[in-house]
Amino acid sequence: MTPPPPQDLRARYGERYRWLLLLSVMVGVMASIMSSTIVNVAIPGMSHHFALGQERAQWVSSGFMVAMTVSMLTTPWLLSRYGYRRTYVGTMVLLLAGGLLGGLADAFSLVLIARVAEGLAAGVVQPIPAIIILRAFEPHEQGRASGIFGMGVVLAPAIGPSIGGVLVDLFGWRSIFFMVVPFCLASIALAYRFVPTTAPGGAVAARSGGLDWRGLALGTFGTLCLLNGLVALRGDSPLEAGLLLAAAGAGFGAFLAWQKRYAAAGGTPLMNLALFQHRQFAMGSIVAFIYGTALFGSTYLLPVYMQVGLQLSASHVGTILLPAGIVLAITIAGVGRLADRHPTYLLVSIGLLLLAVSFALMMVLRLDSALWLLVIFAIVGRIGLGFILPSLNLGSMRPLPKPLIPQGASAINFLRMLGGAAGVSLCAIILEWRLAAHGDSLTNPVSSAARLAAFDEVFALLAALCALAILAAWQLRVKAPPEVD
Repeated sequence: MTPPPPQDLRARYGERYRWLLLLSVMVGVMASIMSSTIVNVAIPGMSHHFALGQERAQWVSSGFMVAMTVSMLTTPWLLSRYGYRRTYVGTMVLLLAGGLLGGLADAFSLVLIARVAEGLAAGVVQPIPAIIILRAFEPHEQGRASGIFGMGVVLAPAIGPSIGGVLVDLFGWRSIFFMVVPFCLASIALAYRFVPTTAPGGAVAARSGGLDWRGLALGTFGTLCLLNGLVALRGDSPLEAGLLLAAAGAGFGAFLAWQKRYAAAGGTPLMNLALFQHRQFAMGSIVAFIYGTALFGSTYLLPVYMQVGLQLSASHVGTILLPAGIVLAITIAGVGRLADRHPTYLLVSIGLLLLAVSFALMMVLRLDSALWLLVIFAIVGRIGLGFILPSLNLGSMRPLPKPLIPQGASAINFLRMLGGAAGVSLCAIILEWRLAAHGDSLTNPVSSAARLAAFDEVFALLAALCALAILAAWQLRVKAPPEVD
């Protein structure tokens, strides 16, 4: 049967249709975000099972990030060629397969393959909600939609680590891979009911026009060289690290040059450089990159800090982070409404400041510190995230012409995830470096003041990155006047 067009869906469900559509994609994004963050709780157990060093273990996170970062660039093309429903359902099937493979894997190589599959799916699906919000909702309700969407999405990683920590303690690390399965099944069922088959804007999906494979290859090459170069910095070969980082620079330079040339020849590049002629989008992209570095670096660092620094169990980690996640969900819903009425640069700057303060406060904790301090410090950071998440994408993409919105959503998510992929590796590298400088190692079964000092220095770096992002966010004020309701 031919599914009804979006006009018929709107006629059938009335004014609530756009909210049902948003709910449908929210479930899938919840699954993709859960797959991105929850595995961090199981890294110590997985490392022990496969006898992995810190260098190999961090690829469980960074391998996912590489796949997710690169695949985000393909979202506009996939939507245009296959439409919303086929693209969305395809990503959910791939995410489901990755979760099952990871849970059943008996070799670390299969775990990595599963993580890459999950990353590819997560990368494609994550720009879709921003496109829907900017196309399906009126300007005066886009902030509210972003807030409600964000509240639902953050509940998954808020509750996920708590449940995941208990599962790891009871059933082992494999169980956390299966957590995405019910979300994927529910998202597929909702998609066949509420997600239209069309391309963005309601146009019929085109069957002509090829993917920019050369641009995709160059982007992948640059990202892989960047992460391998960062990992090589931890070894004894500075020459190898220098060569890889230089290759990463050359790869990204060639990527940008090809995008410009391909667009001039009449093709559809993965990243339309005309986006960056809009100052608000350009400044938002800088914030997104730095913010991604700090955010995803901390999602890797915090569980490791709590388990091997403060000697807490995996279930304790999830329990400690649960109140902060609930506060984040409440904050993001309220800030979404503020984003319809107040300057984006102000909301984003407040959020970055609170995030920096949260990282700085982590530095005062000691082995005998009360756990409620850790809970409060985590809550401060999550309130900061609540200010950033519904504001940054809206403030960056509102000035864009409608035809550029899919490209804008893809590009800004790509840059945020590129920063995130680098942030995970950067935190692992600096942590190992500072541990060695303090005469300690994560292989030691007992924590110490020296170990906490090494963690403190990494938290100081993350706080400094957030402060740097505030400088970029403040530049948004030049062409970001307050929205009038």
